[in-house]
Amino acid sequence: MAAVATLAPAPARIADILDRRLAGERLGDDDALALLASRDLVAVGTAASELRNRASDPDVVTFNIDRNVNYTNFCITDCDFCAFYRRPMDPEGYVLPKSVIFRKIEETLDLGGTALLLQGGHHPNLRIEWYEDLFSDIKSRYPIHLHALSPSEILHVSKISKLDLDETMRRLRDAGHDSLPGGGAEILVDRVRQVIAPRKTTSDEWLGVMRAAHRVGMSTSATMMYGTVDTWEDRVEHLRRLRDLQDEGHDGGFRAFVCWSYQSGGGSARGDDHAHTTAADYLMMLAVSRLYLDNFPHFQSSWVTQGLRIGQLALEFGCDDMGSIMIEENVVRAAGTAFRLDRERMVRAIEATGRRAVQRDTLYRAVATF
Repeated sequence: MAAVATLAPAPARIADILDRRLAGERLGDDDALALLASRDLVAVGTAASELRNRASDPDVVTFNIDRNVNYTNFCITDCDFCAFYRRPMDPEGYVLPKSVIFRKIEETLDLGGTALLLQGGHHPNLRIEWYEDLFSDIKSRYPIHLHALSPSEILHVSKISKLDLDETMRRLRDAGHDSLPGGGAEILVDRVRQVIAPRKTTSDEWLGVMRAAHRVGMSTSATMMYGTVDTWEDRVEHLRRLRDLQDEGHDGGFRAFVCWSYQSGGGSARGDDHAHTTAADYLMMLAVSRLYLDNFPHFQSSWVTQGLRIGQLALEFGCDDMGSIMIEENVVRAAGTAFRLDRERMVRAIEATGRRAVQRDTLYRAVATF
């Protein structure tokens, strides 16, 4: 079911919540729900923007250049919302050979890219040795950051390799794995996950992989895909579980948060009521996330799913980063969304908001200023 209709809280209550947050107080779940129910996009967005400006240079927006390479589309998980995957033996399935991956890396470096975002399906036969060989070979050849494998992929690899998560993460890190993307989080509520991705990780399993990565000193990002069968309460629970894990204070940690609305073009995970997946709802969800996730350093605009204009508006609702120019992206494209930019257009898009563009690497270190 979609978000439950709730009477808007009194404006005085919303003002009190925002005043307390701006004074440094942590929001509770009821506070976040009240903000979502208020539909007061101006007040909530203004507070989120103020916190963004305190945490990052208000005159700067960062972006990075990487390439999202999907090394295989074979997958045995059968997520209802995914239009990209192919079942084993499907003639449209593939596993990229090293030579193709190497060529894509070389093209990325030639375009000023600094990272390879390497993700794929849950292949039934690729054990950890396959990844160790690939990662070590990449690192021996190229000066590139490996931002690779979603938590569900990591869990799959650990299971078919008969390893625990800690050993899996240590071995991948030692082979050259630098950081984890936050894919596959969807909504960290098992009732929702049982509907849209029943064979994927549970909420505890997704968080457990991230915890294992943080324990070995790796940084990660966190995501939220909302708008399938989730409620506002589910979305707030998702945020709370992310904030709680970040509070554990491991050597690694979440580096950034990005959310987006469900893209329905190629999948089928839809409820009956999707009134809460408009552009205004995206901006509200983003702003509330900035206010609630007080221990996250960066927030990315999801212009790839929402479109460039909304991506630019996201900079007024808590975002300090425009994410990647996406030299290559296949999963969202398979769902019918295909927004693309090159570096020059990204710089112009940021400058059009009155800010300076700074190219960063995956760890948010400046690479170039424009």
